[in-house]
This record gives sequence, structure tokens and C-alpha cells, in this order.
Amino acid sequence: MNSLLQDCRYAVRVLRKNLGVTVVVVLSLAIGIGANSAIFSVVDALLLRPLPYPESERLANIWLHSPGAGINRDWLSQWQYTRIREENHSFDETAIARLIGWSLTGRARPERLRGMRCSSSLLRMLGARPYIGRLLLPEEDRPEAPHVVILSYGLWQRLFSGDRKVLGKSIVLENNTYTVVGVMSPEFRLSTEALPALGRIEGMEIYLPFRFDPADRIHEWCNVVVRLKRGVSLEQAQADLDAIAARIREVEGRDRTFGMRVVGLQDQVVGDVRRVVLVLWGSVGLVLLIACANVANLLVARAAGRTKEIAVRTAMGARGLRIARQLLTESVLLALTGGAAGLAIARLTLYVVRAMNPGNIPRLEEIGINISVLAFTFGISLVVGVLFGIAPIWHAMRVDVNGSLKPGGGQGSTGGGLRLTRHRLRGLLVASELALSLMLLVGAGLLIRSFTRLQNTPLGFNTDHVLSMTVVPSGPRYQDHAAVAQFYREIGERIGRLPGVISQGRISELPLTGERGWGPIGGVEAYMPRTGEEVLVDSHEVSADYFRTMEIPLLNGRFFSEQDAVGGATRVVIIDARFAHRFWPHEDPIGKYVWSDRKMPGTIVGVVGAVRQYGLADEGKLTLYECRDFDRMHLVVRTSTDPASLTDAIRNEIRAVEPDSVIYNVGTMEARLHGSLARQRFAMVMLGALAAFALVLAAVGVYGVMSYLVAQSTRDIGVRMALGAQAADIVGMVVRQGMTLGGIGIAGGLTGAALLTRVMSSLLFGVSPTDAVTFSAVAVILAAVTLVATLIPATRAMRVDPMVMLREE
Repeated sequence: MNSLLQDCRYAVRVLRKNLGVTVVVVLSLAIGIGANSAIFSVVDALLLRPLPYPESERLANIWLHSPGAGINRDWLSQWQYTRIREENHSFDETAIARLIGWSLTGRARPERLRGMRCSSSLLRMLGARPYIGRLLLPEEDRPEAPHVVILSYGLWQRLFSGDRKVLGKSIVLENNTYTVVGVMSPEFRLSTEALPALGRIEGMEIYLPFRFDPADRIHEWCNVVVRLKRGVSLEQAQADLDAIAARIREVEGRDRTFGMRVVGLQDQVVGDVRRVVLVLWGSVGLVLLIACANVANLLVARAAGRTKEIAVRTAMGARGLRIARQLLTESVLLALTGGAAGLAIARLTLYVVRAMNPGNIPRLEEIGINISVLAFTFGISLVVGVLFGIAPIWHAMRVDVNGSLKPGGGQGSTGGGLRLTRHRLRGLLVASELALSLMLLVGAGLLIRSFTRLQNTPLGFNTDHVLSMTVVPSGPRYQDHAAVAQFYREIGERIGRLPGVISQGRISELPLTGERGWGPIGGVEAYMPRTGEEVLVDSHEVSADYFRTMEIPLLNGRFFSEQDAVGGATRVVIIDARFAHRFWPHEDPIGKYVWSDRKMPGTIVGVVGAVRQYGLADEGKLTLYECRDFDRMHLVVRTSTDPASLTDAIRNEIRAVEPDSVIYNVGTMEARLHGSLARQRFAMVMLGALAAFALVLAAVGVYGVMSYLVAQSTRDIGVRMALGAQAADIVGMVVRQGMTLGGIGIAGGLTGAALLTRVMSSLLFGVSPTDAVTFSAVAVILAAVTLVATLIPATRAMRVDPMVMLREE
């Protein structure tokens, strides 16, 4: 123990004596270790830590899928849920839920609440506990059950100021009165990652009974959650579910590819974020390796300057193991200091991640520095300390004691010229840095090209100067569809007269909001290549001016008119270009009939451009538009001025028509587009920052090793110049050595990148993981950086005075 303390004290003195090198080493390690600790905290929260529900590893979601109809994931109907509940052999418990928004009225200012209808089994399954009152009861699942509601803890505090006498009080939701029977505990969280909604709903505020109708086959909008029996694997549950899905397929006459998929709740929550996180974790691991290589190079250079010290200690009887332990102590002390500083870097990184908030990182509020992260940081610091400590130890063990103790010994070799072969370890470390840097640069380059292509992909409409908001009329009179239609017509007329408004329109499912409105379509069976194929299309209700407002082009026929919205004997529809090309590639679809309900066929009167409803990376589905107003519509307003500046004026016009109207989800279409690219932007920025840091480290490594070689070879350079070598010859000699390192690193990096970038394929859009342009551009950039890092010491070598060198000899 005393020897260890002695080693530590001596290590501290040595590190303080070489403060400049120490600061550089600690800073490099802090960034490398800190980035790894930050990403590990994300991995720990998302992939390693169980969900906050009892026996969460047994919880799973069930989804419909029908690849032949273009559906990879869809919700279930109540009838399908009933079949699963009654026919399965794999589940201990089943539950059903539907996440929707609710209009809260009867107060000074109407507002929209985020909530869900769920069976009483769901809350018990997820381990929910009431703070006051009770949970939902099994008898309240029936359609005729009384209207009751459970409030979230936050909503209780906001609406009732934490009044514990809230039980028995009433709130008005969608014109119906609900009695408060409980308040959920503040610890209970249920997000839309675990139960995805038809639209974006963040956090639950109210919980209502499901009011279950087992005969409903029409509405496929229900989440299904199950708990697997003990000992039953997901594979066994999937086989059981496949048999149930086959029977449902026959009864409902679904597409031949129709099936069901069981997904573990942990995998459901993590979703497609898993690959982003793992790619980033691998990337920061490469940065740490580059930092270790750079630090090892610095320590080897310092060890070369300590040759005489090590020779003296050896001559005085110090064993090799004792010297190795001292050097290793210094390395580990540096690493632990870097790890401590890295925790501060990790906190800063997590702050940046939260500030960027790409919107697709689940459990973001749970990500932080905890015991697991501290243990990981300590462990990785020890490993790193040992890893980069090997190089100076290996160098020290090769010290020539007799030669180093002679006058002038330990100051570098004078023979052999400027040769990397005399410094293989340092050359190998720098080449490794360059290879790892190139791999990161290729990954970042692929994401940048992908993001650029994504941004340049046409949306099918113009987001510039468009304000959008969701409007819901509230009040008993709006139970009548005619009253709803009149409300929207009136607010449309009033808003259209506002200064700065060019046009306005409405749609039931606004693009870029994640809302879906798909369903089966009829009337196209004769144009389908395979019998028994199911066709699902996006179906949207729009106003007559919607297409003009969004600048969606008319390709054939006509737009809707106001008379089309009134209704009558003839029902008309507009389809998009994909719909027309799918079924009538060589015919004019105008005048053809299609329907979602055979009793109400619609005549196609127009074809418009295809719209990317779900984002730039998703082509979406065939689309059909009807001219009518729904009970909840998205209002879009194109303006000649800043659209956000008209928000209050538009609100006032809506409330002038109906004071109890609920207005929410206000934002510009430009902001929605920006938000839809958050995941790609986040991955690009993070990987780009890591690649830039790696490039700087690699450039420093090349500069460092070439400067060292020049310093060690000044006498040889002087002799060459005295014998007639020109300055250009000396520069060329140094550059050749540096570019040899670069060539080795680039070749190794290109090979590694070709293998590793394949895991990024799901993150790319319109770009191959082995894109030749990206690989070539990155290789040229790295070669240029290597050349610049080599030219600086090369010009220094050119200034060597041969007469001074010869006098010293």
C-alpha cells in the first residue's frame, strides 16, 4: 500500500511538471470518456433499465400488419381483441385502450385534454395506484356504465388546486358530464411510446372506462396490451397469435398477407431509436479509441524524453516491473482525472440532447447520471488507463541503459534518417487514428447527404407562410352535422376577410402530424392484378379551398366547389396521382366510381398531386379526398405576412362564432416540417460533431508524430543538406513519410467503413451505405488534412541550419 501511495505521489509530481501535456491528455480523455458516459446513460435508460411496470419483461403490444395492403403496423378492432382474449393460450392478462383528445368545457376557457379510454385491466396490469379515490372497475367497461373519470396528478393540481375533496365533483368532456372517482399517483407515467396514438398525444391527463362493444369490427383504432404467461416466450406467443390471425383473416375476408404481431413492450417503447442510439454509441467508442491512440502517442513522446531517467533508475537497481508499475500508475491517474472531467462533459452533453429534443427519444426525462453511469465511467477510465499505458511501458522496456547513460544519450538517434520504420508503434497509432476518423467521417457524410436529399424531396404542398391549428366546436348543438358544417363555413368566411390572409382551408388529418385516416376502398376490384387483395387508402375530409391554400397542384379534372360540400344525391371525390396511376395508368379516372361504403359511391372529379402525409421519408398511401367537414378539423391559413402574427386575430374570429370552441395544436407548417426531420437532424449533428472531433485528433496525431520524427532527425537532415540536398528534397522526404501514414490509415478506414456503415442503412434516405461519392470525398478530405498536418513540420525541417548541426557533431 505504501508503494502504491508513493507511486501516486510521484505520478502527481511528474504530471504537474509536464502540465501542458497533462492538460491536453486530460481534455482528450474527458471528451472521449464523457461522450461515452452520456451515451451509456441513454442506453441504460432505454435498453438496460426495465420499464416502471410490474414484471415489465412479460408485457407486450399486439399489432395488425398486412404488407400486401401496405400496412406494417395497425391498431385492432374491439371484435379482433375479443377473439384474442377468448382464444389465446399464451396470455395471463389482456387489456384494450384508445388514446384520444377530449375537449374540456364548462370553464372560463375551453381546452384540449390528452386522455384515453381503457379497460379496467390495463391500469392494474401496469401497476397503477390511485393517489386518492380508486381506479376503474370491471363493471365500468360496459357501454351502459356511468360516466366516470380519473384525473392525472398534474391535472388535479391544475384544475382543482390539489383539493382532496375532488371526489364526486364533475367535469364536462365533449358535452357530457363525468364524475371524478380518483386521482392517479404522481409516479405513474404512461406515454405514447408504450401506447401509440392515432395522432400525437404526449402524456395522459384523464382516464375513462372503455365502454366496450365486442361486436365492433369497423373501427380499427384500439391498442391491445397483454401479459405473457410465465415461461411463455414471444416466439411461442407469436405462433399462438398466428393461428388466431388466420381464423380472423378467413372470417373478415382480409388480404392474404394479413396477420398479427406481438411486440415486447420494451422494444415497443424503444422503437427505431435503438439503432440511432447504438450507432452513436459505436461512434463515441471510436472517438475514445482515437483519443487513446493520441494520448498513447503523447506519452510515448514523453517517455522518449525520459529515457535517461529510466536508464538511471534501472542502473540503480529498479526492476522492470517496478518501472512499469510507476508508468501504469501515471496512466491510470491521468485516465481517472479525465473520467472525472468526463462526467462534467457527460452532463453538458445530456443537456444539449434535451435542448435539441429530437422528439423520438423515449423516457427522456429519466436519462441522467446515476450509479450505473458512475460505475461505467469509473470502469471505462480504468480500462482506458491501462490501454494507453501499455505503449509507454513497452517503449521504456526497450531502453538501452548503457547508450542512454553516455553523454548525449537519450536525445534521439542520429542514424538511419527520417524513417517511420524506426517508430513503428507511433506510426501504427497514427494510422489507426486516421482509419477510425475516416470511418466516422464516412458515417457523418452519409447522414449529411441523406439529410440533404430528404430536405430536397418534394412534399407535394408548400409549407411557406402557412399557419395551422386544430379547431373543435363545443356545445350541445354541434351534435348535428349541419351545425358543424355551418360553424366551419362561417369561421372560414370571417378568417378569409382578415388583412394578410390569402386563403384558408380545412382537413381532417393534417400532414406531418402523424394522424392517420386509412380504410378499405371499393370500386377498383376490376383493376386489381390479384383477386383477394385488400387495398387501404388514406381518406381525408377537406374543404373546397384546402388544395388552393396548401398549393397542391391539380393534375386532371377540377377542384371541389362549395356546392360539393352541401351534399345531395351525387357524392364526389378527388384522388391523388398515386391512386390514379395504380388503377388507371392508361385511362382517364374522371367519372369512375369508388367507395368506402357501397351505399354511398363517389364520382371521381379530380386528380391532385401526391402528398407526403407522414413525412419526407414516407411516400404514404393512395389518397382519397371528400368535401365535407368533420367534428374536428385542422384549419390551414396561407398569409402574405408572418403567419404566427395572425394567430390571435384568427382565434378571435373563431371565438366570435363560438366562444366555447377549443383551439389547440397551433403552429406553422414550416415548424411542423422542421420537427418531422428532428430524428435525422439529431443523428446527423451528433455524428457530425463526433467526426469533426475525431478529425481534429487525427490531424493532431499526424502533426505530432511528424514533428517528433523531424526533431529526432535534425542531425541527419543537416548532414543531407550539407551534402547538397535541396529544401524541396527535405520537404518531399517528410511529406512522403506523412502521406504514407495517411495512405495506410485511409485504406484501412475505407475497408472498415464499407463493413460498418451497413448498420446505418435504416437511417439513410436515398443514399447507399457504400455511396461512392461520400467515400471518395471523405478520403480526399482526410488526405488533405494529413498533407496540411505534415507540411507544418516539413517546413520546419527545411529551416535546419546544416553548419550548426555539423558543429554539434
